[in-house]
Formats: sequence, C-alpha cells, structure tokens
Amino acid sequence: MTDFSFLPTFPLPVNSFVLFGVLLLTGLLGGHLAGRTRLLPRITGYIAVGLLLGPGGLNLLSPELLDDARLFVDISLGLILFELGRRLDLGWLRRDRWFLSAAVAESAVSFGLIWFALTHFGIEPLQAAMAAAIGIATSPAVVLLVAHDLKADGPVTRRALSLVALNNIIALLLFTALLPVLHFNLRASWPTILLHPLYRLAGSLVLGYLAYLVTARMARLVGKQEGGQFILLVGMIVVAVGCAKLFNLSVMLTLLGFGVMAKNLDRKRDIMAVEFGYAGQLFFVVLFVVTGASLELYRLGAAPWAVLAFVAARFIGKSATLMIFGRPSGLSHRQAAMLGIALVPMAEVAIGMARTVTDIYPEFGANLAVIVVSSVAVLDLIGPVAAQLAFKWAGEASPERVAKKEGLS
Repeated sequence: MTDFSFLPTFPLPVNSFVLFGVLLLTGLLGGHLAGRTRLLPRITGYIAVGLLLGPGGLNLLSPELLDDARLFVDISLGLILFELGRRLDLGWLRRDRWFLSAAVAESAVSFGLIWFALTHFGIEPLQAAMAAAIGIATSPAVVLLVAHDLKADGPVTRRALSLVALNNIIALLLFTALLPVLHFNLRASWPTILLHPLYRLAGSLVLGYLAYLVTARMARLVGKQEGGQFILLVGMIVVAVGCAKLFNLSVMLTLLGFGVMAKNLDRKRDIMAVEFGYAGQLFFVVLFVVTGASLELYRLGAAPWAVLAFVAARFIGKSATLMIFGRPSGLSHRQAAMLGIALVPMAEVAIGMARTVTDIYPEFGANLAVIVVSSVAVLDLIGPVAAQLAFKWAGEASPERVAKKEGLS
C-alpha cells in the first residue's frame, strides 16, 4: 500500500448510485420547469432534460451510461405495463362489443394506412409491415402518467387506458406473427422460422400466468395489507422482468399478460389494487429522462417524408376510425375526437419492438429503426402535450389540478 493509495483513482467512474440520483434530480428540475407552464406536462420536462444531457446534446449521458440505466428503464416499463394490463377488464369488453370492435378496427386501419404510406415512399414491403405493426402501439407510460398527473377520470380517460392496453397487445401479437415472415425472408432455418415466434408468444404468456399464480398465492398469505401487497407486487414484477430476459422472452407481453390475468382471473380479489405512488414515480422519472437521452433526432434527416407519412397515417387511422365507432360505443363526436388525440403518444414499447428486430437481424433492424425511432422522436415530443390537451378538452381533468398547474388558485 503506497502513501496515497487510499485516494480514489481519476477519472472517477460513474456508478449506478450516482447515475440513478443524477437522473432523478435533473428529471425533477425539468419536470418542475415544464409544470410551471400552462401547456407542457411534467413528462415533457423529463424528456427535454434527457435530450439536453444525452448524446444528441451535452453528451453527459453517454451511450455507455444509458446502457447502465437500462435496468431502471426495464423496471419502470414493467411497473407501467402491469398497471396498464390490470386496467383492462375483459368482462367489460364482452359487454361493450362496439368498443372492442372499435379497438380492432382502429388497429387494422392504422396498420393499413401506415403500410401504404411507407411503401409509397419506397420502403421495402416487409420493413413497412414491421413498422406498421409497431405503429399500432401507443405509449402506456405517457398516457397513464399524464392521466394520473391530471387526476383525469371519465369515459374518454377510461377508454383511452383500455385502448392503450389493447393497442399494445394487438401490436405485440401482430409483430410476433410477422417474425416467421422475417425469418423466412432472411433465409433462417426452418426450426427458427416455426419455433421462435411460438416460443416467444407462448413462453411470455406462460411466464405471465406463473407470475400471477405465485402472486395470488402469496397475496392470500400476506392478506389485505397495502404495504405488504405493494412489496409483493413490486418484487414479483422485478422477478418477472428478470425471468423474461433470462429466457429470451418478451418483457412487454409477459408484464401485460401478468396485469391482465391479475385483473380478470383473481375471482376472490386476493390481489389488491395497490397504487405505486411516490415509489413508482422515482422509476418513471428515470424512464422518461433516459427516453429523452435516447432520442436520435439526427435520424430525422435520413427519411423525413417517410417519417412524416408514418406519423400522419397513424394519426388519421386512429382518429378517423374512432370517430366512426364513437357514437355506437356511447361517445359524442367531441369525446371520440379527444380519444384519438389521446392516442398520439408512441415511445417505449415501439422502441422495444424495434430493438428486438435489431438484436436478431442487425442490418434489417437498422433500416427499420430509421423509420420507427425517428417517428418515436417526433411523437415523444408532441405526444405528452397531445394527451394532456385531450383530457383537458374532454373536461375530465381534475379542476383543482388544472387550476394549480395554470396558476389560477
């Protein structure tokens, strides 16, 4: 041991504790500044801070540090997807067939319009199909947290959250169904063509079901104690995320399935509807700061017209279809229009699907990412504002929350 070996070595490495704290503190500052405006939701502030600190800005959050932050992002996404799945009442969907029809039609029309628009701008048909399947998805994190931030409640809010869950389920199923075509087109072996999509789909749902079974059993032991059940749910969500990664399954399908089963299979209501509250907010702030830092705005110049076509076709497909189905499902034309605007956000689930393709076929995935990641960059910036305006214009945001935000009280 030398005289000064007790001193730290330079340059100082940034460990996970410092990284998590920096993401929280900078996100808090950005969210506070955005929240003081009359237009911007706090989420936009989180994303803007990430964009400023990321590789496209000051580069204080390097790609290596962003990789280290993926652990926090995966936990955040797991919490959000479980919560979203738990809001999907299958019994209500069976009773309201018009709403279920609207969800399927909206997804189908959006897929068709996006595919047509992209192929019109010279995108190869299979890439256009994969991008269109991804485009069906709506950001659960943005819609859920904007609604929570505004304390929004009403027919538009409830339908928006159910539609987001259905959008992501349909997108993930269609994306999985296209994997055999992708494997075949890129000359994979027959076992890969046939078994990989089946393993990914069935394995994810089985894992979600096992997570539900273990949670239900342990919930009976814990009893109706909110604190104990909070720890149980968070712990099981983290375990489910880890197991999905361990077995090369879909984290998104696993956690959505887990949430849907916890809502619809738990007949005795052993699993309490626990709010993640302030503890969840810690991870959600990190999620959006990292999302902002990961935005690659430079990609917008690679295919600007295709990206614009993607964004426009997606919005038209969702909004026009919901306007047609709005009245039969019990919504006014204004409410149906607000519902379409609330579905503008697209972020983490879309990036996750695009990353899955890149991990399997890097060259094909890189070309796909030009469209998907660029579109996400646009929709990540306008999506939170669109969702906030939709809930406000629908008259479903808490008057006290809106008054406080706009400085009226």
